[in-house]
Amino acid sequence: MITTDILIIGAGPTGLFAVFEAGLLKLKCHLIDALPQPGGQCAEIYPKKPIYDIPGFPEILAGELVDNLMEQIKPFQPGFTLGERADTVEKLEDDTFVVTTNKGTKHHAPIVAIAGGLGSFEPRKPLLKNLEKYEDNGVAYMIRDPEAYRGKRVLIAGGGDSALDWTIFLADVAQEVTLVHRRNEFRGALDSVEKVQELKDQGKINLITPAEVVSLRGEEALEAVFVRDNNHPKEDMRIEVDNFIPLFGLSPKLGPLADWGLEIEKNAIKVDNTLDYQTNISGIYAIGDVNTYPGKLKLILCGFHEATLMCQSAYQRIFPDKKYVMKYTTVGGVEGFDGSKKEAPKAVVKAIK
Repeated sequence: MITTDILIIGAGPTGLFAVFEAGLLKLKCHLIDALPQPGGQCAEIYPKKPIYDIPGFPEILAGELVDNLMEQIKPFQPGFTLGERADTVEKLEDDTFVVTTNKGTKHHAPIVAIAGGLGSFEPRKPLLKNLEKYEDNGVAYMIRDPEAYRGKRVLIAGGGDSALDWTIFLADVAQEVTLVHRRNEFRGALDSVEKVQELKDQGKINLITPAEVVSLRGEEALEAVFVRDNNHPKEDMRIEVDNFIPLFGLSPKLGPLADWGLEIEKNAIKVDNTLDYQTNISGIYAIGDVNTYPGKLKLILCGFHEATLMCQSAYQRIFPDKKYVMKYTTVGGVEGFDGSKKEAPKAVVKAIK
């Protein structure tokens, strides 16, 4: 069983920043996320999308923001359970919690902070009648380990950043890469579209547009897909493949969290924003886009604020007999669990004192 001080459900920007605020209080964090890497929507859906309302950054790409947050929390050595969904919660007699994932991994903590953004993400699946037969047997909706596709024949379907980025990446890994999109125009970053076109011109990938996958074939594992060229709809193409990866985005859902006994309003978790963003279950907090309260704004910077107050409340709950005296990082610096120390400049400390 994994034990920590604060168990954070969701490794998006708000969850990651909570690790930093908790670290300043000497509280250890562990994060659970159904996605295969930290960053939530910023990493999975729009890593190259510019964000304009992060303080101190006139413009920053979503993926860069995640990279910066990961660097910021590195001294506090958070743990991660990735590619697993938080399924059940059990409150023990000592008021601590055990959260178990869909793969049976158990986590024990006195504090649970739900920072799940818009909820857990479920892949948007194409409407193919025998799709489930090949799931985990040739069909995948996320790429967790690119090396699993080395030397394989891969067909990717989709027109967004994920489809483009993985097509580019796997061009140097897979034996053959085919990208299918139902339109001639793509929704991804222009430089990625240009790179894909360049790879096609060099003969390193196959690009079929406008087209769509209409059926799958294979006795046990996936062996081939049939693609319908929309310019020639009567002539479906059979393409021999080892893997079919439809990347049509992710659909946010509260998922199992909806069954935890939390007070829900319009697919969001109600919290007390007058103090600490605690839910109706003492010891369980909700921060970021997953929560709701009067005047709520679904902004990353609001999630950062909520994470800060949540950590202060969590500290008092874990150490009810201790009084925490807040010190500005400009005075106290940042001391990591790894022994690292970022000292505040002496001139600044003297001036403040």
